[in-house]
Amino acid sequence: MKCAACVLALAPAILAQPLRVGTFQAEVRTEFTAAQGLPSIDVQRIWIGADGRPHALTAAGAARFDGERWTAEKAEPPPLSAVGPGGIVAEARPDGLYMRRKGGKRERLFPSDGSRSWAVQDVRGAVFDARGRLWFCSPQGAGALDGEKWTLYTGADGLPYDDFTSIAASADGSVWFGTRIGAIRFDGRHWSYRQGRRWLPHDEVRSIAVESDGTAWIATAGGISRIARRPMTLAEKARFFEEEIDRRHRRTPYEFVHPVHVATPGDASKWTQTDSDNDGLWTAMYGAGECFAYAATGDENARRRARKAFEALRFLSQVTQGGSHPAPKGFVARSILPVSGPDPNLRDSPERDRRRQQSDRLWKVIVPRWPVSADGKWYWKSDTSSDELDGHFFFYAAYFDHVARTEEEKREVREHVAAIADHLLVHHYTLVDHDGKPTRWGVFSPDELNHNRDWWQERGLNSLSILSYLRTAHHITGDPRYERACRALVERHGYGMNAMIVKSHQGPGSGNQSDDEMIFMNYYNLIRYETDPDLRMKYLLGFRNHYENEAPERNPLFHFLYAAVARGRQFEDAFGAVDLNPAPGWLEDSADTLQRITLDRFDWAHRNSHRKDIVLLPPHLRENRKDLYGRRVDGKVLPADERYFAHWNHDPWRLDTGGKGTELADGAVFLLPYYLGLYHGFLKD
Repeated sequence: MKCAACVLALAPAILAQPLRVGTFQAEVRTEFTAAQGLPSIDVQRIWIGADGRPHALTAAGAARFDGERWTAEKAEPPPLSAVGPGGIVAEARPDGLYMRRKGGKRERLFPSDGSRSWAVQDVRGAVFDARGRLWFCSPQGAGALDGEKWTLYTGADGLPYDDFTSIAASADGSVWFGTRIGAIRFDGRHWSYRQGRRWLPHDEVRSIAVESDGTAWIATAGGISRIARRPMTLAEKARFFEEEIDRRHRRTPYEFVHPVHVATPGDASKWTQTDSDNDGLWTAMYGAGECFAYAATGDENARRRARKAFEALRFLSQVTQGGSHPAPKGFVARSILPVSGPDPNLRDSPERDRRRQQSDRLWKVIVPRWPVSADGKWYWKSDTSSDELDGHFFFYAAYFDHVARTEEEKREVREHVAAIADHLLVHHYTLVDHDGKPTRWGVFSPDELNHNRDWWQERGLNSLSILSYLRTAHHITGDPRYERACRALVERHGYGMNAMIVKSHQGPGSGNQSDDEMIFMNYYNLIRYETDPDLRMKYLLGFRNHYENEAPERNPLFHFLYAAVARGRQFEDAFGAVDLNPAPGWLEDSADTLQRITLDRFDWAHRNSHRKDIVLLPPHLRENRKDLYGRRVDGKVLPADERYFAHWNHDPWRLDTGGKGTELADGAVFLLPYYLGLYHGFLKD
């Protein structure tokens, strides 16, 4: 029987007014090159003709878009002059910005917003928007004249880049800017930077034209990009990603969910499935999303997907038993591969391990790293890390609470979780491999965490992890042994205090996002299942102190995991009360990120280190000095559609990200926070 505190902790946090997102505009890019009929990919101008169709001028002649392809034609582009209300004409000239009223003389304009006055030179473009405001762009920045009032923008005001080439206005009031490195859309509040192959065939933008429905046509030195705005809800986006996962991202009959590789960048018609060290973690996080989906919507498809995730994770324990290199009962493999394929031990060899020891002397040389299962069908990967267990236990709690309906299903979870928890207890809080030794990162024992200097960095996180495992195991099984073990670690070894300072942060932008991901999942379970009110408040304060460093990352998973246990709470000590509520704007930032996660999940490169709206992080926040790290002028990381990431353990402070468009990530990165927010009442479609 559950205690009252547990039942209370399990109840979803209901907001008085959840954020209703409704229909938003998802941006979808289509690329056009010579393969789609362009006379040349060197496109110099683009415009919307009187026929309502896009027309383009290329180095090899003009062309017209017929709805599917481009067809060569004889046409001349319209003049570049900007004509506004009442016949006002604006001119962008090398010597400045000029305006001529109907029947009047041409006059030069000197933009001034009261604090800045610009004698603008080399004006690259001028246009009147849907409200009749005059916009211009020059190397000094961009600006708008509304009646007699000027508003000026530079990088300090959020303008991403200023080496302009063109300007265009949309019927919805937004303005597009072309630059020599990408395109920019400004809707009056948000600047959206469109750079790299996710958005453009080439970064050098020559011209932009916008249709009445907001579709932007962007002419570049490497072809044309069409960025359409597709009305969509978050629920529709979730269905899209679930269908994509079902189509190509389920690996082996157990259906581990993982990114795939493609031979041709951006072409998803043919793919090769892949594995990684964290197959269990990623499948667990995907599966947890489906658990919350079932809890929030009652969709039987979500229940079916969650069940498949449980079976996959359970098999990672079953496959390690028996064979020529059996692991102790309860040991969880990282991943599996069929023996019909290449031997992964040739890749993950002892020689590779010895090279790794040059930078990590605790790294294990384990032979074989991939043993063969007792039935001879599978290689299974050893040396399992704590982050795998973090994902497993996070999932098992969600599956047990929300999905397992019958007593038989609950018994399966209890037995499986008990086997893993017993393994940790039998081996003195360590994860012991088939070689009889602890894995490199599966160490949770007081002797190591509290007294061995090699483990000082993991002291807080691994203390939090084992407490969360034991609390979750007690919640699922009801076995008092796990509660007693948890109490012993807290009362005899200080693990409760260890877990209050989980990482040594130096402020936002420092730290390690893989650790952060584990920290948030572990705190979520630990705080919900802890029965001691004093301990729960300690953990909440520790969670809050860590969350403050992560709040600028615009991460909906982190925001929702924290808000689910901390919203409306306060911590009191001898110095007074501490408000534990999430950071201002947490819900809006979360919804914005969910909307901005792109439907295109290819690992296209994003370059942001040249931007004007970036403030570089000070060097002391980063151990890796080779890459550039920074934030926008608003103090937060770049939006989700201006960087590449496959999982929430990515580094959002890194400015240049992505690859060549040959990895296709799955959409679980969207599904888990979306359904978590829906379940806890933070979001409403």
